[in-house]
Parts: sequence; C-alpha cells; structure tokens
Amino acid sequence: MKIWLRVLVLLFPFAAAAQPPVDRAVAITFDDLPFASVPAEDSAQLRTMTTQLLHHLQTDQVPAVGFVNEAKLARDGILDAERVDLLRRWVQAGFELGNHTYSHPSLNRVPLDAFQADVLRGETVTRALMQGEGRPLRWFRHPYLHLGKTAGVRTAFQGFLATHGYAVAPVTVNNSEWVFAVAYSRAQAQGDQDAARRIGAAYVLHMETMFTRAEKLALDLFGRPIAHVLVLHANALNADHFGALAAMLRQRGYGFITLDEALRDSAYAAPLGFSGHEGESWLENWARQVGLRPSKPPPVPDFVTQWAGPDAYRRY
Repeated sequence: MKIWLRVLVLLFPFAAAAQPPVDRAVAITFDDLPFASVPAEDSAQLRTMTTQLLHHLQTDQVPAVGFVNEAKLARDGILDAERVDLLRRWVQAGFELGNHTYSHPSLNRVPLDAFQADVLRGETVTRALMQGEGRPLRWFRHPYLHLGKTAGVRTAFQGFLATHGYAVAPVTVNNSEWVFAVAYSRAQAQGDQDAARRIGAAYVLHMETMFTRAEKLALDLFGRPIAHVLVLHANALNADHFGALAAMLRQRGYGFITLDEALRDSAYAAPLGFSGHEGESWLENWARQVGLRPSKPPPVPDFVTQWAGPDAYRRY
C-alpha cells in the first residue's frame, strides 16, 4: 500500500475503505448562469448558446446542475425577462439550478455577513423558478472555490447554509476552461473560425489531461477511482464543443451521473482542511492534508492565452 494511502486510511477510514464504483462516473455542473464569456448585450446569441448547450446535454443524456449569479439577470439595474427565461429553459428541460451567490464575491475577501446577504439576494428568482416546477433550491457552490480562511468562518457559513436548506457542491476536476472560453469568444467575434476550431480542439485535449490528473490523484489518495464532479461554465465554447467533451469522457469509460449520486461516494466524507492554497479542488485539498503535493495543472497553450488576453485571468 502506498505511503499516502496508509496515511489516508488513518485519517479518513470510511472514505478509503469504501467499495469502488463499477465504472468511471462524473457529475457535470455549470457555474455563472445564465451565461459566461458571451456578449451580454446580444440577446439572440444568449438564446442560441443556451439552446445549443441544453440540446447537447439532452442528446447525450447528461444530468446537470447550473449555478446562478442573479446579478446577470439585470440589464441596466432592471430585471430582464429574457435573461430570466434563459434560466427557466434550464428548469423546464429537466435540469436543476443552484445558488452561486448574487454577485460572485469571494468568501475569502468579504465579511461573512456581507457574503451571506449576497447568497440570500442571489436566490430570489432561482428559488421561484425551482419551486414553480415543484422542486427545492438545495445546492450552493462557493465562487472561486473560496471556502473561507478561518475555521470560524467556515463553521458559521456551514450553519447558515444548513439553516437555509443548502448543501455544498464540491469540485474534484477543476480546470482552465474559462480561459479557453474567453479565447473562443474573441476568435468568434473577430470572425476567425480557424482559430476558434483550434481553440475548441485544444480545450477538449486540456480537459482530457485534467481528467488524467484527477484520476491519478484519486488513486494515490483512495486506492480506487472515485465519482468525480466537473465544473464548467455556460458559454459558447461548451455550446459548440460539449458533444466532443462528452464523447471523450465516454471513451475514457465515464458514465454521467447526478450530483446526488456522485456524493454517495464515501470519498466525500473526508473533511476539507486548510491548505493555504486558494481555489483548489476537493482532491487537491485532501492531498495536501496527507502531505501529498498535487502535480501542477498543464499550462494553457500559448496561442489560446494570446487570444484570451490578460483580462481572462480575472475569471468571472
């Protein structure tokens, strides 16, 4: 048994001892709904992007949860019915919505009370849409995967979430999709379809590399595959290339499962620690707790970075 696995068994015995899933499995999630890296003023483009992305998910029979920033529902400070309708289409297509805060602040940067107020402000429309379909609003995801810098903040916020009926949606396969998405949108805006195709192909290869990295880290930690949770964004890149991404994952032996099903994997019983590294996945956090240094993510190709520009690294 590897030294890291021995340590893990001591720290997280239930997670390490669980039976492995029969096949590889992944839950798909999308952040920053209703859109990201798409020109916000172009309503037709937003509708097209949403239609294409939902079509891919339905065609490939992929359950998904979309996490909403309700600040994006406003145009000039007024709630925009067309943008609300983008979210309604997700719900009517059978997908679930979650809360990603109103304005995407960082729990590591703003006071707890201000962050909690932003969470509540961010559920007004989303909760109504879910309840309109007879379903609860129950998932929350931290912006930037910033979980809070102190044990007191984390404990208090977990209590807040429980009081309001939320469970946290983890991420095990983090990635640089958002950089590819900005590059792709800019190539399209300039009419450079050859560059857009290259960026799309490079994106799928990047994601394959990120899954290889996550799979190895899971084996090092748990001695077995785990059910993964992938984070993506609702953008033109995925509207055009999610089909290729899904095909790549199926070739690797993955089946698509719900977020509920993924969290039944007892690996998620392992508690998160304080690694000192912001924005890392659950796998990376668990690894650092047992003294394992995760490998560096693969770099984004230079031509993609050039198309994206420096502003892309502000994320959304």
